[in-house]
Amino acid sequence: MTEMVYGAVPSRAGEPVLPKWWRTVDKWSLSCILILFGIGILLGLAASPPLAERNGFAPFHYVERQAVFGGLALGVMIFVSMLGPIVVRRLAVLGFAAAFIALALLPFFGTDFGKGAVRWYSLGFASLQPSEFLKPTFVIVTAWFLAASQDLGGPPGKTLSFAITISIVLMLALQPDFGQACLVLFGWGVMYFVAGAPMLLLMILAGFVVLSGTVAYQNSEHFARRIDGFLSPEVDPTTQLGYATNAIREGGFLGVGVGEGQVKWSLPDAHTDFIIAVAAEEYGLVLVLIIIALYATIVVRSLLRLMRERDPFIRLAGTGLACMFGVQAMINMGVAVRLLPAKGMTLPFVSYGGSSLIAGGIAVGMLLAFTRSRPQGEIGDILRGRLR
Repeated sequence: MTEMVYGAVPSRAGEPVLPKWWRTVDKWSLSCILILFGIGILLGLAASPPLAERNGFAPFHYVERQAVFGGLALGVMIFVSMLGPIVVRRLAVLGFAAAFIALALLPFFGTDFGKGAVRWYSLGFASLQPSEFLKPTFVIVTAWFLAASQDLGGPPGKTLSFAITISIVLMLALQPDFGQACLVLFGWGVMYFVAGAPMLLLMILAGFVVLSGTVAYQNSEHFARRIDGFLSPEVDPTTQLGYATNAIREGGFLGVGVGEGQVKWSLPDAHTDFIIAVAAEEYGLVLVLIIIALYATIVVRSLLRLMRERDPFIRLAGTGLACMFGVQAMINMGVAVRLLPAKGMTLPFVSYGGSSLIAGGIAVGMLLAFTRSRPQGEIGDILRGRLR
């Protein structure tokens, strides 16, 4: 009925799935993801051999694993991007239930791998971080509730989405993983804002976040240590932030040269959390700016395409996915240049990590599915029709 009133873009009957996907997908965003993955492999060739040597593996052990996980992630991304929004939502609900249960059971069956935070399941041949898979499915489920709350006689979606968000944030904070907790809360806040939340409520929520941070600082040695290190006027050169800061400074505009960087020999997480420091030292500011431009292109193009979408669920879910994707990249790079406290967060599609890569493929696949061109009139057509 809606398409009868507002008109629709004609679809091509009987068109095969693959040509239809290629015709409707955002090719710019897809290209940027592929380039980011290529950059990740390139930086992995520089950053991971020292770690492989320390752990007794072959020089390119971690690069080979990143290629395997990355290939799987890209395959999952393309598959998910071919699905329709309703199918994506149904699969996301099932995935959210599984990831939520896995997150709740972490204190009993999880491990910290000596890093002081119980965030992973050890599978022997690999590790699994439930929070990475929870994030994209959480966005879909909460967007579904928020969109349903706008219907006449709909469920109390805003209240339900807030309850889910708080429960996840509390579980993440207990690990402790304050970075992921803040990212989840941010994603929900963005979607709630787009859904029409009053500014007063968002200001109250911001005050609650500040209060929670104060309580965490007073009661968590892990959290307090990171905040103190961030606020200290001098950076200890023997810490991860110290090594990263020095590497970025040494890299300058064009870098010290391929393979000539030293930070990878000092940083234990040079191939994951601080991969941008390796990029800045060996390739300079030029590569860092290219990486920033790629992330910005994905986020901006996605938001522009979503602005033309008239389905509230797709708008909310796509906005949440795009903003969380961009903010995670911003947090990772912000930590490396000491604009933010250390968070332990990967750089999407660039950092090493099986859970991060595959979950990122799922998230971006969902985003590409929501930003595909569909046979419908755009929201601007509706507004123009109402003004006539």
